[in-house]
Amino acid sequence: MTRTSDPHDLPGADPHTGNRLIDPVTGYDTTGHDWGGIQELNTPFPKIAAIALLLTFVYAVVAWILLPAWPTGRDYTRGLWGLDQGRMARDGYQAVDAVRQGWLAHFTTPDFAALKSDPVLMASAMPAAARLFADNCAACHGAAGAGGPGFPALDDADWLWGGEPGTLAETIAIGINATEDSRAAEMPAFDWLEPADRQALASHVAALPSGKAPADSPGAALFAENCASCHGDGGSGGLLAGAPSLTDDSVIYGQDEATILTTLKHGRRGFMPAWNQRLTPAEVNLLALYVSTLPEAKP
Repeated sequence: MTRTSDPHDLPGADPHTGNRLIDPVTGYDTTGHDWGGIQELNTPFPKIAAIALLLTFVYAVVAWILLPAWPTGRDYTRGLWGLDQGRMARDGYQAVDAVRQGWLAHFTTPDFAALKSDPVLMASAMPAAARLFADNCAACHGAAGAGGPGFPALDDADWLWGGEPGTLAETIAIGINATEDSRAAEMPAFDWLEPADRQALASHVAALPSGKAPADSPGAALFAENCASCHGDGGSGGLLAGAPSLTDDSVIYGQDEATILTTLKHGRRGFMPAWNQRLTPAEVNLLALYVSTLPEAKP
C-alpha cells in the first residue's frame, strides 16, 4: 500500500473536497471505518485521561524521591523520608511483645489458683491462650478441644493422666511416647485371643456407652480379666494411667464393633509431641490453664 498525505486519498474522504463525512450529532468527522453501519468518529484524546496520566507521572516521581523505591543489590534506597517498613514491623512487634511478656511473666510460677483468681490477668491471658491452643493443639484435638479419631477430647471430665493444670502442664511439656522422658501409653494387641472371644469382647465394649452391656455376658468376663486393670471396672477409666474411658461419647478410636476389633487385634499406641522445646515454661503453664477450662466452656 502506498502511503500518502493527500487528504483526497484518505479512507472515507470525499474525492472532491478531501473531507471525511461529518457526524451530525457530535460534529466530529469520521475515520472512514464502518462497523456494520456504525461510523467510527475521529475524536480527540480525552483531556481528563491526559490529566490523569500527567498526575500519575508526577506522583511516581515524587514517590521515587520520598519513599523507598530503588533496589541497590541486597538493599534499597530509603527516600527522603527515610522509611523502613521492615524496621517499623520489628518495632511494632517488639512493642506488642513487651506488653505480652509483662503479663506472661506471671505464668512462670505455676500458682494456678492465684492466676485463675486474677480477673484482670485472665482478661489479657485467655485470648492469647486460645491462640496458643489454635496454633499448637487444634489440628489434632479440634478447635474447641472436642477431639477426633485418634485424639482424645479435652472438653469433658475424662482425662488420661488428670485434668488439673499442673498435671496438664507436665503432659504438654513432656508429651506422650515422644521421648524417653515422655508419658508412656500403649495398649497391647490381644491377637492371642480366639476370634470368637475378641468378637464377644468387642460387642461388650461397644455396648458400654449406652449402659446396656450385660454384666454377666462372656464379653463382660473377658473385659474384667483383660481390660479392667487399665480401663477400670465397667470401662469408666479414671485411673490416670493413660487408658481412656470407654463409657462416654468421646472414645478416641471409635466405639463401633469393627473399630474395636481392629484395636483388639493390633493394639494402639498414642503419640503427642513434647512441647517444651517449642513453648516456654510460661506458655506451657498458660496453655495448661486454658485446657483445664475447656470442660467449663463446653455448652
